[in-house]
Order: sequence, then structure tokens, then C-alpha cells
Amino acid sequence: MPTELAYLSDFDSAYLRQFRARVVGRPPGAIVLDRTYFYPTGGGQPSDLGWLRRPTGEALPIREVYRQGGVVFHRYRGSPQVAGGFVPGTEVEGSIDWDRRYAHMRLHTGQHLLSGLIFARTGRRTVRARLESPNATIELDAPLSPSGAPALQDEFDRIARENRPLRIRHLPRSEWDRDRTGRASGIELAAAVDPVRIIEIDGLDSCPCGGTHVRSVAEVAPAAVAARSETGDRWGLSLSARPPTTRPG
Repeated sequence: MPTELAYLSDFDSAYLRQFRARVVGRPPGAIVLDRTYFYPTGGGQPSDLGWLRRPTGEALPIREVYRQGGVVFHRYRGSPQVAGGFVPGTEVEGSIDWDRRYAHMRLHTGQHLLSGLIFARTGRRTVRARLESPNATIELDAPLSPSGAPALQDEFDRIARENRPLRIRHLPRSEWDRDRTGRASGIELAAAVDPVRIIEIDGLDSCPCGGTHVRSVAEVAPAAVAARSETGDRWGLSLSARPPTTRPG
């Protein structure tokens, strides 16, 4: 049975730090739930980490989350005695490492903003992206002169100050293929992706993505834009820390 990816539905779901679910499988070294708010590794974004806890208090640290064929596996650390209590049918509470989650949310939205700005200014698309907090690296389909970094930084900061909101849309694949030309910073999707989850930055970009994001680009700042290669085919974004009091949720 596929795992429900509960964080996908709206932006508020990405801010949820605790949730309840039911154990439906126990493959070696892992736990499968009927639904999860843990993000599994994919799309250049590392997985969430955290804990699963039984009603009796026993907890397992989650050290990796990944997805295979629609099923999400929560790999754990812990003694066999503790793990043995997480049998199918058990209701558990999941707790997500919020500092890690929020850093990836900010970083992924910042990457979309940078990719969108580069596409809007130059027509160059992002081939792939890699997030490794506090840094993101994007690879472009053609080089871009590193001398353009100051202008990109200024535009990035300006849009962040405008507090532009993000939107989520879900489109049939046929509609996305018909509509994407000329306004999407990313490359073609795999044929199996249908429907398509779209992350939109108001007035700038529209990009397919299954990752977790912040509600507004203002949450990304401050962040630094820089070329990561001499030819300019790789660009990066580096996050600065935000005080804990500014973290929504």
C-alpha cells in the first residue's frame, strides 16, 4: 500500500512538527507508516530526520527516510527490544527535527527563486539542484558569466523584501506540458509524473516540485548568491542563520 505523503497538500503541512500515524510494515531496519510528514530523500533535497514514539514512551531515532515504489521507509537506530514494539497496527507519534526541516524549506525555496531569476534574465534552465544546508548548488543547461552575480544578488534581495508569496497547484500532465513553455525554470519531467505538483513564486516562476517550501520568499533571506564554477554553469546559494524567534510554525 502506498504511503500517503501528507506534507504535499499545502504549505501549512510543511510546518507541522509532530503527527500521528499507524505502522503498516516492518521491513528489516525500517518502519513503514500509513502516512508520513517526513520528507524522503529526492529531487536534490535530503530527507528529514527525527523520532517515532509509541504511546508507552519508547522512541526510535529516524536516521534516514527514503521512498521506493510509492512506499516510504523510515530507517531507525535503536535496540531490537525497543524496535520490537513497533508492530503493524501500532499508533505512533512522529516528531520531525525542525531545525533541519526549516533549513531545507528555506534553501529549497531560495533555489527556486535563484533558478527563476536566472531563467527570467537569461533563458537558462536549471538541469539539477542539490541542497546541503546551508548551501544549494544548481547546474544550468548553458554557462552564465560569473560577472552577473552582483545583479542577481540585488534582484534576489529585492524580491525577498517584497515578501512574495508562494502557491501550490496540481495539474494534469497534459495541461502542464501544454502550458510550461516559456515560463518554467526547470527541465522536462519524467514521463511517469502525473499529475504535476507546481510550486509558483508570484510573478516570477512556476516549477514542478515535490519538496517542502516556506510560505513566502521573505523567509529565505538573508542569503548569498555566487557562481560556483569558472564558466558559470554552476551557481550557488548560501543561507544565513535566522533567529529562532523568526521561525514560523
